[in-house]
Amino acid sequence: GTNAETRWEAMRGQGYLTPVDRFFVRDHTSTPVLDAATWRLTLFGSGLHRGPVEFTYRDLRALPSETVTAFIECAGNGRSFFTSQQGQTVSGTAWKLGAVGVARWRGVRLATVLARAGLTRDAVDVLPEGLDPDYVTGGVNLGKVRRPLPVAKALEDVLLAYEMNGQPLPPDHGFPVRLVVPSWAGISSIKWLGRIEVSAEPLVSPWSTQYYRLLGPDYPAEGTPVTEQVVKSAFELPWGATLAVGQRQVLRGRSWSGHGRIRRVEVSTDGVTWERAKPISPALERGWLQWEFPWRPRTAGEYTLRARATDITGVRQPEVAPYNTQGYLFGAVVRHPVTVAAGR
Repeated sequence: GTNAETRWEAMRGQGYLTPVDRFFVRDHTSTPVLDAATWRLTLFGSGLHRGPVEFTYRDLRALPSETVTAFIECAGNGRSFFTSQQGQTVSGTAWKLGAVGVARWRGVRLATVLARAGLTRDAVDVLPEGLDPDYVTGGVNLGKVRRPLPVAKALEDVLLAYEMNGQPLPPDHGFPVRLVVPSWAGISSIKWLGRIEVSAEPLVSPWSTQYYRLLGPDYPAEGTPVTEQVVKSAFELPWGATLAVGQRQVLRGRSWSGHGRIRRVEVSTDGVTWERAKPISPALERGWLQWEFPWRPRTAGEYTLRARATDITGVRQPEVAPYNTQGYLFGAVVRHPVTVAAGR
């Protein structure tokens, strides 16, 4: 698998969208090389009126298109802070905050394709499946990466995307077609889409039963499935950045939430007081909010910067994230260390 994390300092000075060359990469196996001319998307299952229905790349491009600006974020984004901030042991890739990006996705609504395929009123789940190699772990072949979605979510805002920031999808981001499931954990946004089962019965996969469930002492024994992302904030600064004493700094960052647009961002430079940051971009429902905060550190030394966001539903980032054994959905305020040094 691939885990390539965005460096947040590389986002400083960029526009609202994450450039493709800075967008994080996560996959379970390896990137397949696919030909759009021979690629097919097959829909099948008990939730359709008729047998398997097939779409070519040209078929999809001929359907009415829609453009959505939305973030995609790994469920484990921020996982390392369960250990470094909360002293808790979790399993999985030790991401900081760079497993997230916002892009402008263009494609066809999944609802449109399901209607063309003959969706029944009895359908309850869809199971998108990727065309990357089978996932093998511990000598066990778990098959293609796939994860069920409720039909209600599939019909709401899910996109079959073939463009990213105005260009065809790059191979690492799902060429020729990927799913974009706004606001939900990235595992739902299956890349290199090849098949979608549509079922009148609930569907499962290892990525909904074995992985991407919240497990731990505060959850039911069977766990709780990971769906919507939580509220997060990140500074566009290197980890451990060095700043000059007495000089005016403009701290910049971005905040986002799976519950909707960001309503307010506050910054603390002393660990005690909080002040409002200034929004410098729109707060999009499925994207993020860019913000800035002026700061003139008066004395040299070690400082900890904190940013916390509140979304439109009133949810604010807490000081401590609820623990789960696999380290999903870390949404607590991240303590960002910087050094303020005297000039030479």
